[in-house]
Amino acid sequence: MVNSIGWIATAIFALSYFSRQPETLRRIQAAAACLWIIYGLSINALPVVIANLAVAGAALYSMARQRKADIAAVTEH
Repeated sequence: MVNSIGWIATAIFALSYFSRQPETLRRIQAAAACLWIIYGLSINALPVVIANLAVAGAALYSMARQRKADIAAVTEH
Protein backbone atom coordinates (compact mmCIF):
# COMPACT_ATOMS: atom_id res chain seq x y z
CA MET A 1 0.00 0.00 0.00
CA VAL A 2 2.73 2.49 0.93
CA ASN A 3 4.61 1.90 -2.34
CA SER A 4 1.37 2.57 -4.22
CA ILE A 5 1.27 6.09 -2.79
CA GLY A 6 4.76 6.75 -4.14
CA TRP A 7 3.89 5.39 -7.59
CA ILE A 8 0.66 7.39 -7.74
CA ALA A 9 2.51 10.55 -6.70
CA THR A 10 5.07 9.91 -9.45
CA ALA A 11 2.37 9.41 -12.07
CA ILE A 12 0.47 12.55 -11.02
CA PHE A 13 3.63 14.64 -11.02
CA ALA A 14 4.60 13.35 -14.47
CA LEU A 15 1.12 14.09 -15.81
CA SER A 16 1.43 17.69 -14.66
CA TYR A 17 3.86 18.34 -17.51
CA PHE A 18 1.05 17.81 -20.01
CA SER A 19 -0.88 20.72 -18.54
CA ARG A 20 -1.23 23.75 -20.76
CA GLN A 21 -2.29 26.14 -18.02
CA PRO A 22 0.29 27.23 -15.44
CA GLU A 23 -2.23 27.21 -12.59
CA THR A 24 -3.32 23.68 -13.43
CA LEU A 25 0.31 22.57 -13.52
CA ARG A 26 0.90 24.07 -10.08
CA ARG A 27 -2.25 22.49 -8.64
CA ILE A 28 -1.30 19.07 -9.93
CA GLN A 29 2.27 19.42 -8.70
CA ALA A 30 1.05 20.55 -5.26
CA ALA A 31 -1.28 17.53 -5.08
CA ALA A 32 1.53 15.18 -6.07
CA ALA A 33 3.84 16.77 -3.50
CA CYS A 34 1.20 16.19 -0.81
CA LEU A 35 1.11 12.51 -1.76
CA TRP A 36 4.91 12.42 -1.60
CA ILE A 37 4.73 13.95 1.88
CA ILE A 38 2.36 11.18 2.97
CA TYR A 39 4.68 8.62 1.40
CA GLY A 40 7.73 10.14 3.10
CA LEU A 41 6.02 10.13 6.48
CA SER A 42 4.96 6.51 5.94
CA ILE A 43 8.52 5.37 5.34
CA ASN A 44 10.13 7.78 7.84
CA ALA A 45 12.05 9.57 5.10
CA LEU A 46 12.50 13.13 6.34
CA PRO A 47 14.32 14.34 3.19
CA VAL A 48 11.34 13.26 1.06
CA VAL A 49 8.97 15.09 3.39
CA ILE A 50 11.02 18.30 3.50
CA ALA A 51 11.69 18.39 -0.24
CA ASN A 52 8.01 18.00 -1.01
CA LEU A 53 6.96 20.53 1.60
CA ALA A 54 9.15 22.95 -0.35
CA VAL A 55 7.60 21.91 -3.68
CA ALA A 56 4.03 22.15 -2.37
CA GLY A 57 4.79 25.45 -0.67
CA ALA A 58 6.32 26.92 -3.82
CA ALA A 59 3.38 25.78 -5.94
CA LEU A 60 0.81 27.18 -3.51
CA TYR A 61 2.75 30.43 -3.08
CA SER A 62 3.05 30.97 -6.82
CA MET A 63 -0.68 30.30 -7.28
CA ALA A 64 -1.53 32.84 -4.57
CA ARG A 65 0.88 35.40 -6.06
CA GLN A 66 -0.66 34.94 -9.52
CA ARG A 67 -4.19 35.29 -8.18
CA LYS A 68 -3.20 38.49 -6.42
CA ALA A 69 -1.70 39.84 -9.65
CA ASP A 70 -4.84 38.85 -11.58
CA ILE A 71 -7.08 40.62 -9.07
CA ALA A 72 -4.88 43.73 -9.17
CA ALA A 73 -5.03 43.77 -12.98
CA VAL A 74 -8.83 43.56 -12.96
CA THR A 75 -9.25 46.30 -10.36
CA GLU A 76 -6.90 48.67 -12.22
CA HIS A 77 -9.21 48.87 -15.19
